[in-house]
Amino acid sequence: MAMDTRTFLLRFLRSGISFTLVLLSLILSLFVITIDGQTINIDGRSDVKRFDGIGAVSGGGATSVLLKDYPEPQRSQILDLLFKPDFGASISALLVEVPGDGNSTQGSESSHMHSRTDENYNRGYEWWLMREARKRNSSILLDANAWGCPRWIGNNNFWSQDMCDYYVKWIKGLKCVYGLDLDAIGCRNEKGVNENFVKMFRATLNKNGLSRVKIHAFDNWQKDKFDWARDMKTDTVLRHSVDIISAHTMSWIATPPDIIKLGGDLGKPIWNTEEHVYKDGFDCEISMIESFNKNFIESGVTMIVNWYLVASTYSIEPFPEQPAIIVARDPWGGNYFIRPVLWGYAHYGQFCRPGWNYLNGACGKLPDGGTYVTLKSPGTDYSIIAETKDAKASQKIKFKVTGGLSEGKLCVWRSNAQDQFVKLDNLTPVDGCFEISLEPQSIYSISTTVGQQKGSYENIMSSKSFPLPYYETFEEYKDPKSFGYLPHYTADIDGVFEIAERPDNKGKCLRQVVNDGAQSWAPEWMPYTIIGDRNWKDYEVSADVYVNNDGWAGIMGHVIATGSGWGCKPSGYYLSLSADGICSLYVSKQDEKNNEMGTLLATGKASGITARQWHNIELRFSGPSITGFVDKVKILMASDSAFTEGMAGLVTGSENKNSNVAMFDNLLIKPLQGISPEPTVFSEKIYPMY
Repeated sequence: MAMDTRTFLLRFLRSGISFTLVLLSLILSLFVITIDGQTINIDGRSDVKRFDGIGAVSGGGATSVLLKDYPEPQRSQILDLLFKPDFGASISALLVEVPGDGNSTQGSESSHMHSRTDENYNRGYEWWLMREARKRNSSILLDANAWGCPRWIGNNNFWSQDMCDYYVKWIKGLKCVYGLDLDAIGCRNEKGVNENFVKMFRATLNKNGLSRVKIHAFDNWQKDKFDWARDMKTDTVLRHSVDIISAHTMSWIATPPDIIKLGGDLGKPIWNTEEHVYKDGFDCEISMIESFNKNFIESGVTMIVNWYLVASTYSIEPFPEQPAIIVARDPWGGNYFIRPVLWGYAHYGQFCRPGWNYLNGACGKLPDGGTYVTLKSPGTDYSIIAETKDAKASQKIKFKVTGGLSEGKLCVWRSNAQDQFVKLDNLTPVDGCFEISLEPQSIYSISTTVGQQKGSYENIMSSKSFPLPYYETFEEYKDPKSFGYLPHYTADIDGVFEIAERPDNKGKCLRQVVNDGAQSWAPEWMPYTIIGDRNWKDYEVSADVYVNNDGWAGIMGHVIATGSGWGCKPSGYYLSLSADGICSLYVSKQDEKNNEMGTLLATGKASGITARQWHNIELRFSGPSITGFVDKVKILMASDSAFTEGMAGLVTGSENKNSNVAMFDNLLIKPLQGISPEPTVFSEKIYPMY
């Protein structure tokens, strides 16, 4: 029977032992308990769970679109800092979007199958990015998922055999064209659950010789995101179809204990296929490590990818910087900068590899605030990754190492708000034990491995404004497929604008290719692409446009926003020209939910306009005055001051939204009354991707 403290003291006093001696004994006892509480046992023979990697997402928005346009050596430097082992972030997992022609947060990416009879495995840049990642790290885990898909799939039904076949062709294209094996793939990002689909998908992969590609399901973030997994207890086909139980944001809503047990019982790992840490500076870095640690400790997660990889988008797009590893939105100048969170990835990426194991008995919470995990290599090496975000003071921790783990010295790397990823003095265990004082608000990696470094490059280019005047004729892309069919510097927000041959055989142009819309992850507006500088005020933007019978084409200006991330209606102005000669000026505001086209400011009619002919349209901004021209003739004028500065763009639409195809050529942006320049000459160091 338990004895309370009062009874204990009375009995000792009655036995003649002095109160002072009793009190001293109690104090010593409490002291020993405190010290023992700070001893962490690292036993190499304890239960383990395979570590599958940490990394980031390219996609879920066209997050990497400007990276392809960087000149060398800057482009390779950025890729090294992301993927090169023991150098920078050293990520060990990359999840990319399987492009689907529709907006999926920041923008849209070009599908390999715009229609049922169309296949092209050179479009876009995700193939290139995966190849560059594998070139630097041959063991990096390659994962993928679709946010949306073209509308033709399943006759506008994503959960269909068409989608299974679409995925298979993408995976085979990755292998046949780029020599890359995909490791894993999801069903659909954050769009619910369909158990029949995953069964059909598994059967389709197996039938096509892709049984090694693992399926994770179902990649949702809500409170009920794991409910479906319980069906695997009784549904044998479902159990055999899903290799990995996956979901998002486990740091927000943890994995239920019964799902952790279910995963263990069925031999299915749990992956976090999108974590989110929307913070700045070192707070983002240490919060991410806290999240990574808790993902395993509280949710049993063994692979984590953060959204998103690199901020190669324009600053007016949603989430322009948080929570990316590197910000690279200045390809014309070559400037980029590292966010502190990169070194958080390094605290994992440079100290463990996929195929290592978490030691279940050596992961948990620190006594005075913070968390730690321990990972063991297939040999005798081990690494401890700790964070003290919630600690108020330094805490001395003793580690006792047993079970055949290395008895050699340990390197120690630390990050705090003042300095990231700094190497401290080595630790040398004595009789398998070592001690370390962990400072508050810090990150530590303690490891028997060697070779880590804080990689960097000197002489980073200064940031430059977008070049003005700018004149793009699209003639420099002699082999469009080597550029992914994408011109330099445009960022497609909705729809897809690809380099194509002009119908009159007079060179190349830019063609909006999505004819029937997409099954998008988020609400769409109309196809448009942006380019330029957020700070442009008074300027002229013009382009030659080629319009079909039932549609219109337009140019944009003073664009300052492209939607919230859920929906992509812009804030800015656009001038449209339809095949009947009607020319209209609209102001669009992203928060006007019930006014899709925007507010009509002025309209007029140009003479001599016919469908399937080239015509020039122009917008001029001078203070609040906005003037529209068709074929150099002034058609309309308005005064509006809703947006006094912003970027340029191209846009197209139609009344029925099923025929938005239009073509654009000779895009010209220049100061008011400026001299028309020669075509822009791009750096010879901007190399094609393919």
